[in-house]
Amino acid sequence: MATHSLPSLLVCLAAAGLGLGAQAQVVRCTDTRTGKVTYTNGACASGTTAREVEARKTPEEIQRERELAAEALERKQQRLQAEAHAAQTEALRSAERDRSRAAQAAAAPQPQDYARSPECAQSRRQLDLVANSTSRTPYEQDVRMEAAQRQVDLDCLGPQGAAEVEKARAAQPRVVVVPPVVRPQPVVPVNPPSTTPTRRNVRCNVFRCTDDQGNTYPAPGLGK
Repeated sequence: MATHSLPSLLVCLAAAGLGLGAQAQVVRCTDTRTGKVTYTNGACASGTTAREVEARKTPEEIQRERELAAEALERKQQRLQAEAHAAQTEALRSAERDRSRAAQAAAAPQPQDYARSPECAQSRRQLDLVANSTSRTPYEQDVRMEAAQRQVDLDCLGPQGAAEVEKARAAQPRVVVVPPVVRPQPVVPVNPPSTTPTRRNVRCNVFRCTDDQGNTYPAPGLGK
């Protein structure tokens, strides 16, 4: 005779697939002296009162319970297999998506590095040449510097970057310095100083004239 607590006895019966045959039952045994309660699938010990908790079952009932337990176990196994198959399928799909993204990323054209291009280096050198040039007027120098800077933006930043810089430049206030108009100055003739000294107290004869400073001049009429 086996004596168990009720929960453990029920668990044992379920685990054994109700394999106790037609005599399967659960009896509650209570000790009349101590009040201790035990459960058994047979007869209670002497000195205890017995009360049937679960009635005896017919072989048909036991067989039906076995079939129901087997069906429940089979459904559980099928559910676990379906969940495992779904998880495996999702893992394969996820791996396939990752491979597809990697292939698309590898096939996509890489962005061009304009800052390292030969065109950028050449336009920078041209900007330096213009900046160091001093052979033009300030207005012409500013125009050339602006054009060279725009070329640097295009070659070193690319069309999109140059467009953004140009947009920001257009939003800033622009100060235009108009070069002054250089008008030609009139040429004023300069009269050479007279080579004829001022004559004072001139005394003349038929051939020459003499002033009071001792200078001698041809007489009037002789030089014609």
